[in-house]
Amino acid sequence: MSAVRSAGLPVSGAVAALEAARTSGRKVAIVSNNSAACVRTFLLLHELQHLVDAVVGRAPYQPEAMKPAPDSLLRASSDLAMPPRDCTLIGDSVTDVEAARAAGGRSVGFANKAGKERALAAAGADVIVTTMLAVADALAPA
Repeated sequence: MSAVRSAGLPVSGAVAALEAARTSGRKVAIVSNNSAACVRTFLLLHELQHLVDAVVGRAPYQPEAMKPAPDSLLRASSDLAMPPRDCTLIGDSVTDVEAARAAGGRSVGFANKAGKERALAAAGADVIVTTMLAVADALAPA
């Protein structure tokens, strides 16, 4: 798990977004093409596990089930007991947006680098943000 330690801190604004989701009564799943064990270790290392309801990582020995395939998002939807149409994925890659569309959910494209807005929009992101604080602000009570 040395890779987890070298991953650094959570993305700026991500903790605020997780807290806003929790405060607003939303359920949160982390869906990753990394292993679930790595994601859980990262959450524990940064004391964030209480803000996450489910973690879905890549299925071992099934690369075809990784995003952009909808498999992991459908598992997360099931784990949260929510239909995919009521789920919104926040992701920073075209494959994230494609997976959300394939699962029948919505997506927020996180354009965390210059030039990503166009690719995320072309992939069909419903909304595009450039900071995770924008997500936190959108989830905060009025």
